[in-house]
Amino acid sequence: MEIKEMYQNLGIQENVYQFGEEILRKLEERFQKIDQTAEYNQLKVVHAMQTNRVSEACLLGTTGYGYNDIGRDTLEAVYASLFHAEDALVRPQITCGTHALALALMSNLRPGDELLSPVGKPYDTLEEVIGIRESKGSLREYGITYKQVDLLPEGAFDYEAIKNAIGEKTKLVTIQRSKGYQTRPTLSVKQIGELITFIKNIKPEILCMVDNCYGEFVETIEPTDVGADMVVGSLIKNPGGGLAPIGGYIVGKKECVENAAFRLTSPGLGKEVGASLGVMSSFYEGLFLAPTVTASALKGAIFAANIYEKLGFAVVPNSTESRHDIIQAVTLGKPESVVAFCKGIQAAASVDSFVSPEPWAMPGYDSDVIMAAGAFVSGSSIELSADGPIKPPYVVYFQGGLTFPHAKLGILKSLQALVDAGLISIK
Repeated sequence: MEIKEMYQNLGIQENVYQFGEEILRKLEERFQKIDQTAEYNQLKVVHAMQTNRVSEACLLGTTGYGYNDIGRDTLEAVYASLFHAEDALVRPQITCGTHALALALMSNLRPGDELLSPVGKPYDTLEEVIGIRESKGSLREYGITYKQVDLLPEGAFDYEAIKNAIGEKTKLVTIQRSKGYQTRPTLSVKQIGELITFIKNIKPEILCMVDNCYGEFVETIEPTDVGADMVVGSLIKNPGGGLAPIGGYIVGKKECVENAAFRLTSPGLGKEVGASLGVMSSFYEGLFLAPTVTASALKGAIFAANIYEKLGFAVVPNSTESRHDIIQAVTLGKPESVVAFCKGIQAAASVDSFVSPEPWAMPGYDSDVIMAAGAFVSGSSIELSADGPIKPPYVVYFQGGLTFPHAKLGILKSLQALVDAGLISIK
């Protein structure tokens, strides 16, 4: 049976399939460059594992207090090596990316300090962490203030406004690498480095934290290579390689990481406790696979950009721009188009393909959100997934795909769903 027939068996009409094949033929050279980055990062991971003497014993877990957990401690040394950082906290007790960010902020800020975002509005779920939206236990409740400097219309940093915003109370700057539910460009590591240098030249003692979600292994360097004091992320995104069932990480300056460890567990205990509960094998193997898994997701995002741009939709990044995370934003302009797109992605899943996603009032968001994710790990956005808030301008955010063939199928199914709903036509 030919590949085309397999796609037809999965509900892809011939005209949709051929449209995708025409796009793919023009992407071969670009995909080769992604493979080169993945090869470099794969070698970097192997080198870090070998340098820190990862052994079979590291793959075993502990229970209870988790004292002297060799697997946990070695993995944190591996992360510190990978990110060229002084220390790392990598734990299953960190439940998600938002938790990791909240942990980093709450442990390194004190009452009377001020938090500054020089890259505009943070991701929706951080609004309640900061206290932009009222919430129990927010930074605002603890007397920590917040300032924000929006990006300029073309997406550049507003350096003059940032300089004016830095004051005596400014203790920590949070830099979100990815776009979140916005259509601004994702920041490159080079851009992040330039911003950090500018801020440190004004006030050297400021802590610069980077929300690295969706950006790990997309480039050959990470934000700690360009001066970030803390880099924070989720293990059910890029660095977990699709195998980590939970977890988050904080890497950076030793004092910052120690502060986070004391907040995660307890003053006086810090990194010494925290059982690994049998997840070490998944954490190590997921990290080993992460460079190639990220490359697959990146190819899927580029394929999506080229598909939807050719159909006349605004896409961020566009079809030719350099990539600094795995997220592809597509402005569809209609709520029903966002829903159809997500239904197509869900229909391509290996798990729960028969489920039909619907918008709902998710905790932490200010509007209904639709999420398509038939994943082996619930909520894992390194796996094939798509989501978006149901509000103007009706943008859908596509990401993930543990393999490129699966990402490709997902994009074609999203396209087929829009065609079937009469929302677009392919000649």
